[in-house]
Amino acid sequence: MSSKYSTRTYAAIMISVILVGAVIVHSGWFSKTQTTQAPQAVEVKATKVVQRDTPIQYEFVGQVKSKDEIKIMSKVSGNIVAKMVNGGDLVYKGQPLFQIDDKQYRSAINSARATLNKSKVTLRNSQKDVERYQKLASVNGIAQQTVDANVSQAEEDAATVDVNQANLQQAEEDSQDTLIVSPVDGRIDVNDVSNGYYVVAGSTTMATVSSMDPIWVQFSMSENEYLNFAQLGNGTLPSNFKDNLKLTLSNGVEYPLIGHIEQIDKGVSDTTGTITLKAAFSNPQKLLLPGMFARVSAQGDVRKGALLIPQRAVKELLENTFVTVVTKDYKAESRSVKMGNKVGNMWIVEEGLTVDDCIVVEGIDKVKQGTTLKVTMIEPEDLQTPAKQ
Repeated sequence: MSSKYSTRTYAAIMISVILVGAVIVHSGWFSKTQTTQAPQAVEVKATKVVQRDTPIQYEFVGQVKSKDEIKIMSKVSGNIVAKMVNGGDLVYKGQPLFQIDDKQYRSAINSARATLNKSKVTLRNSQKDVERYQKLASVNGIAQQTVDANVSQAEEDAATVDVNQANLQQAEEDSQDTLIVSPVDGRIDVNDVSNGYYVVAGSTTMATVSSMDPIWVQFSMSENEYLNFAQLGNGTLPSNFKDNLKLTLSNGVEYPLIGHIEQIDKGVSDTTGTITLKAAFSNPQKLLLPGMFARVSAQGDVRKGALLIPQRAVKELLENTFVTVVTKDYKAESRSVKMGNKVGNMWIVEEGLTVDDCIVVEGIDKVKQGTTLKVTMIEPEDLQTPAKQ
């Protein structure tokens, strides 16, 4: 009985193994031949390295600053009773801005004038006494000591007159100082005080006036840049740089007037390692406002036979720069390069490329080292639209 059962079990196991094997063979799991597809070439756009004589254009980020930015403070205390300007107005030198209540200062003038007049009367009486005593002394009618005492009194009264004259002058000046005027031509800020506000002499900032024409643009250059310029200019900045500065505003529009270097800082900053410079620009239309950012540019020397590539072809990583070169067999090669000055939308190559090289300018992020490329050649002038990476 058990022998017959074992035979049946063995037969069932064998049939299962045969069926499983047939399924495996039919599915091709153990097929020795597998089809593989060749990787497709990645479509990119590339351009040749350009070689030409190139004038070097130097650019720096600058900020517009007022040459004179003055906080308006009163010399006298009191309440503002009149305001002659609105915040943001253009003002001229000597223009009235605020009027402080002057009642107490006019009263002080009257009091000082009365005191002065009184002291003048006292002085005249003293001088007459001196004259009388001197006549008596000439005929020995009075002791010389009495004469000397009256002379001293007259001199004291004269000094009192001088003091009171000064007090009157101070009172008149205080009254005049209740009218606050602009110290310069410029624009007044919007954070000014209002009518009724109590100002404290020498403490309260009533407004700030910034001069507008001419105006400064402050920028910085590195120590190496300054040294290179100084060597070209025999120890100072060359005139073609410092007297011929151009300005490009934040909207990309070039400012129509030329500027010149007016101030150079005394040394290199300990914190930034740069040198601060200030360039003066005429601003007759008051277009340039303090706080604006702009690019300061100047023409430098001409680089003979410079190698240039589009800026968009360069990738920067951890202070290193790379480009993707198309090899002779149309493979991608990542190459480290050393870059120089930027010229428009191009970049001067110092090291790493030759005039015979071809570099990828569009589709860079789609390729890696050794990728097969399908290249469409374009000219640098065609690169007017944003790159498709």
